[in-house]
Amino acid sequence: MVIKHEKIRSTKQAGKKNRPNSSVSKIPSPFAPKGKALFVGIDLGTSRASIAASNGVREVMPTYVGYPKDNISEELLGNKPLFGDAALKHRLSLELVRPLAHGVIQNNGKSGNNKYLTAAKQLVRYLLQKARPKPGQPVYGVIGAPARASIASKRILIDAASGILDAVMIVSEPFTVAYELGVLDQALVIDIGAGTVDLCRLHGTLPQNQDQITLDQAGDYVDDALSKIIRKKYPKAQFSINMVRKLKERHGFVSENSDRVKAKFPVDGRPREFDVTDELRKACKSIVPGMVSSIAKLIATYDPEFQQALRSNVILAGGGSQMVGLPELIEDAMDELGGGQVSRVDEPLFAGSNGALKMARRMPVHFWKVLT
Repeated sequence: MVIKHEKIRSTKQAGKKNRPNSSVSKIPSPFAPKGKALFVGIDLGTSRASIAASNGVREVMPTYVGYPKDNISEELLGNKPLFGDAALKHRLSLELVRPLAHGVIQNNGKSGNNKYLTAAKQLVRYLLQKARPKPGQPVYGVIGAPARASIASKRILIDAASGILDAVMIVSEPFTVAYELGVLDQALVIDIGAGTVDLCRLHGTLPQNQDQITLDQAGDYVDDALSKIIRKKYPKAQFSINMVRKLKERHGFVSENSDRVKAKFPVDGRPREFDVTDELRKACKSIVPGMVSSIAKLIATYDPEFQQALRSNVILAGGGSQMVGLPELIEDAMDELGGGQVSRVDEPLFAGSNGALKMARRMPVHFWKVLT
């Protein structure tokens, strides 16, 4: 669950300026005098990032950072980066950076100059500003990562938090959802995000690698598939991937019975209406076989005495969980596995960050990584 456990040493310097010192490995127990520290849970998703803080603040935003392209855009927008909706709104004037792909921070291959890591740090700092920590207040955060994120990927997330958070934990995203729900035994959580679909089975202990599966066929995959299908059927239609993504997020479904879905795209600059019902259904369903196959694998490799309990408690989370008819479609596919029951979380945008915050408040000192 955690990239590294650090040994905690006692020292009188730990409380100096209420900030952990780079030469100090101790986090005051419990982190700071009661009520002094700010705890945050962060779901740093490929498409959206959310934060939940112990002072009651909750924020969600698209995971984009925008930088002015030239002097004119600086004059129009200022010389500071824009984030989230503001970056998308002015994207024609900006170099738009999406720091994450497949749930992890990208690498542009330039040693010492990773623009994606820089953007991720600025994004985390912006989220923390939204949480309104008090001046000098220590901040301890739990960040969600894909279920099978590599050690290197987790280290990059820690680098992104360095200098912003005072201590951090990197935790499996579906496990944070399970922790929020209080479902830590005999359950299978599927977190459907933009970059990855993460599956995690719970059995009363911290999940190990064999308990988790990460799939790259997720929300972005659906967007790409939908774009190709629409372009093939309506070659004269003009649209961007952002337009397609909004269409999916608003109308996404996998059921056979649905109202017709119409989309307006320009043709030679003139708006026209297109029926995209069948195309949308086909694209949304494209990620289901991978999920069902992974469910089957996690059940088949589970203790046979408890497989029925696992099949009966499958929980969908993440933005993709809201596709109309998805729980029923997965249940139908699970008939071949001996049946199953599928539900979904009530708050898909905050389930991960709420769970991460809950963990931040409760986890023992030795689980934390102290940052400079």
